[in-house]
Amino acid sequence: MPKQPTVADYMVTSVRSVEPDMTVREVSKMIIDSNLHGFPVTKKGYLVGFITAKELLKFTDRPDAEIKEVMRMGTRCAVPEMSIDDAMRVLFRYGLRNLPVIDKQGKLVGVVSNIDVVRSHIERSRPSKVLSVKTFLEQQNGIHLKIVNGDIPLEEVLPTQKEVFMDELIGRQYELKKGLNEPLIVVKRRGGYLVVDGHHRIMAAKQLGAKTFNAVILEPDNYEVKLGLERTAEKWGLWSLDDVKIIEGSKHPFIEMTTRMMDSDEMAKLNERLNSSNHEPPKPKKKKK
Repeated sequence: MPKQPTVADYMVTSVRSVEPDMTVREVSKMIIDSNLHGFPVTKKGYLVGFITAKELLKFTDRPDAEIKEVMRMGTRCAVPEMSIDDAMRVLFRYGLRNLPVIDKQGKLVGVVSNIDVVRSHIERSRPSKVLSVKTFLEQQNGIHLKIVNGDIPLEEVLPTQKEVFMDELIGRQYELKKGLNEPLIVVKRRGGYLVVDGHHRIMAAKQLGAKTFNAVILEPDNYEVKLGLERTAEKWGLWSLDDVKIIEGSKHPFIEMTTRMMDSDEMAKLNERLNSSNHEPPKPKKKKK
C-alpha cells in the first residue's frame, strides 16, 4: 500500500510570523505588502496564535494597539506527521485558509494551506493520467515508453497546440506564483520535448521568466517512429513556444463555463423582467357571490 502523503510533504517551511508586542499598524502594513491574509503569532519561536486581516479591521481606530490585545490566544494547528487529508478536513470544517504546523515542542515549523491540499490531490491523480497517455501513445505508435521525472529547459519545448487563451494564462500565472506547479506530460524527442499536456502552464511559466519546468517525461524505445502529434505540430509550423498564438479576445472554454457573460439581447430581456417586477402585481379578482 502506497504511503499516505503527510503535512510534512506539502507544508511551506519558510514562514513569516509576527510577535505579540507588534502593533496593529505594523502588522497591517505587512499584510498590505504581501499576498497573505494573516500571519502566525509566535513568541521565541513558539506558536501562540494567528492574526487575520479581518481581526485587524476591528482595530483600525487603534493602530498602536498591540497584537496580543487583538488576537485570540491559541489557534488550530497541525503537526508534520498528520495526513494531508486530515489537514484538509480541519481547513474545511473551520473555514480556514492556512493551518500553522508545529513540532512536538510547540514551535512553528511551517504552514499548510488550501492550495497545498489542492496540489496534493492533483499530484495523486496525476499517475492515472500519465498511464492513460502512455498506453494510448504506445498503442497508436507501436512503441514502448519509459516514465521518468525531471526539469526540462523551456527552450527545448516542442508545442503541439497552436493557440492558448490569455485569461487562462493569467489564472495559471497566479497558480504558479502560489506554488501550484503541476508537472507537464512530455515525450522525449531528439530535438526536444513534445508537449502532450500543459500548454497553458508552460506558456505562463515562460511569461514569468522561467527557464525550466518540471515534467513527467515519456522516453520512447525507438526515436525513429514519428508520432501523430509530432506530424501535426510540424504541419502547423510549431517549432518552439514562440510559435504559439495567444488569444486575447475570447475566453478559454473553462473560463467561459465558469463565468457566464450575457450578450446585449440577454441583458435587455433581463432588464425587462426586472423592470416589470417593480410594478405592483395585479390584485386578485374578487369572487362573485
